[in-house]
Amino acid sequence: MALVTTGVVVLDCAEPEKLAEFYKELLEAEHVDASANRVEVRTGEGFRLALRRDMNATAPSWPRPENSLQAHLEFVAEDLDGVERRIVSLGGRPVESGDPSGAAEERGYADPAGHSFTVRRGVPMAPKQG
Repeated sequence: MALVTTGVVVLDCAEPEKLAEFYKELLEAEHVDASANRVEVRTGEGFRLALRRDMNATAPSWPRPENSLQAHLEFVAEDLDGVERRIVSLGGRPVESGDPSGAAEERGYADPAGHSFTVRRGVPMAPKQG
């Protein structure tokens, strides 16, 4: 029997309630837990994401190298244009992510708190470049 049975991705941010709303709407998730300093959402497929209050949190500057990408979320979708419209309507923004062509088309974004994430069509087969 495994000692660790599940995991949660946790993002630090100044306003977890607001960021939880962004991801709740983007992922069509539900709130499953909330306290003064942490909010967790879960999708119908079981993906869990928690947003933890950190008043000193600073977002990475990716794709700029000053405060490079440490980790990011990656989502898969078929309608990349539709997803982009949804992200922008919820307060996210596109970021420069390189060449968007190819079989594993990918687009980079920042959530309202500045955390980076990508939305791609297909699964990447090549290593990260740059």
